[in-house]
Order: sequence, then structure tokens, then C-alpha cells
Amino acid sequence: MAYVITSTCTKDELCVEACPVDCIHPKKDEPGFEEAETLLVNPAECIDCGACVPVCPTSSIYPLDELPAELAAHAERNAAYFATV
Repeated sequence: MAYVITSTCTKDELCVEACPVDCIHPKKDEPGFEEAETLLVNPAECIDCGACVPVCPTSSIYPLDELPAELAAHAERNAAYFATV
């Protein structure tokens, strides 16, 4: 998993627009968008380009290896979401 989106995400989809490989979900037109607390990065599809980071207005996206320990649950939630899709 290259990047993790944390709880300050506002689901504005600016990261979705910046992503060159379409690995951030759920989008507004996908099932589960309304219920999702945040957008999530598909670890199998992410190419670790970092394009999503500078466009995030809430600084909610971290490289996995820089994710603060107190936010580790977001990495687990992210991985679990894509394990079920």
C-alpha cells in the first residue's frame, strides 16, 4: 500500500481527479460512497506516484511509511475495504 487517506478526508474527489491510475474509491457514482467515512486507496493499483498528496486540501493523505502511529487504524481500514471489493 503506497498511500493512506485518513479521517480528515472530506471526499471532495480532488485526489480522484489527480490519480493517473484511478485507484481511489469509492467515487460519488459508486456504491458505498455515501456510507464511506473517507475515500480509500487501492493498494494493488496504486503506483506510488504521489499525485494525490498535493491536491488534498485537508492534508489527509500520507505515504504508508510516514503514517503517524496514532493513524495506523486507517491503513488497516483501507486494506480491509479492498479485501472485500
